[in-house]
Amino acid sequence: MQKDNTNFEARLLSADDYKGFATIYNDFRDRAFDEYNFELEPLGFEDFVDAVEKKLIECLVLFDNTIPVAFLVYTTAISEAIELNIIHSFKMENMIERGMYLIKKFLELTKSERYDKVVCYPMLGEQKNLIGDIARYGFKFVGIAVLRFMMSGTNSRDILNITQLSELDSDYRLVDWQDKYFEDAVEVVQEAFETSADALFDPRFKTPEGTRDIMDKIVNNIYAEFLPEATTVMLYNNIPAGFCFMNLTGGRIANIPIVAIRKEHQGKGLSKHMLKKSVESLIHMADNGERPITEVNTTTETNNFQALKMYRHLGFKEDYNYPQAYLPVKD
Repeated sequence: MQKDNTNFEARLLSADDYKGFATIYNDFRDRAFDEYNFELEPLGFEDFVDAVEKKLIECLVLFDNTIPVAFLVYTTAISEAIELNIIHSFKMENMIERGMYLIKKFLELTKSERYDKVVCYPMLGEQKNLIGDIARYGFKFVGIAVLRFMMSGTNSRDILNITQLSELDSDYRLVDWQDKYFEDAVEVVQEAFETSADALFDPRFKTPEGTRDIMDKIVNNIYAEFLPEATTVMLYNNIPAGFCFMNLTGGRIANIPIVAIRKEHQGKGLSKHMLKKSVESLIHMADNGERPITEVNTTTETNNFQALKMYRHLGFKEDYNYPQAYLPVKD
């Protein structure tokens, strides 16, 4: 029998709530890795509160008889989308009931913003249990696979070492990133991503201006530490034709935020060449003690079989997948 939720109240976190909220927030932090597939430790409580007070994030708290029992975190500060980051229920109890109450309140709070902003929500870990319920509010879903190349403990390196790629045509050349390639990157990435699933939950890819904002945040260390020495550019007759970007989170986890190549150069296996060079650069950095890199990870759509095949061919292995939810702009 479903619990009566007439005693529920949801409101944005305020200073008066901090003492009681600390317990539920720390419960989330304890479960972040095992139950939500977080790669890095979430913010400590004081840093989280500081981010709330600076309006970098918004925290909607659910109270049951005045006791905080669940929360939802979202932000509009990083992209043109409303990013729903996490829904957590204390001790994972009544996750669906509490989560749906929070979703309803969240949609009410963001009603005016949703006339021109998409809501995106990576449903990591236990949050995937909400998928059937939030679909009733119009959310759509894309399956996302997480792949990892481990520096040790697996045969990732062995696979990379034995991988033979076709020889590059003499018109092509691989080089490291330089700032002079920025506008070319905007053009190539926007062309490659404007009709992709990524543009559904990050509409910035649909315009040059939006793509420029994404590129600016990548190369200027907003999302993570940019690694120009491991970011590969494919030149065709000295004109940029493709890019494989690399950044670093937590000082040890390398991530591939974007791989893109001009349409006229696709289907030639060129992305493999860029990816292989970038990964080999990271291995060199790790082995020389320049950076304590433990892995390289990336994501792609679960039905993007060509990309999945490319990553597997170079030693990446699928770790887990999750539904990437998005709520289109209101009509």
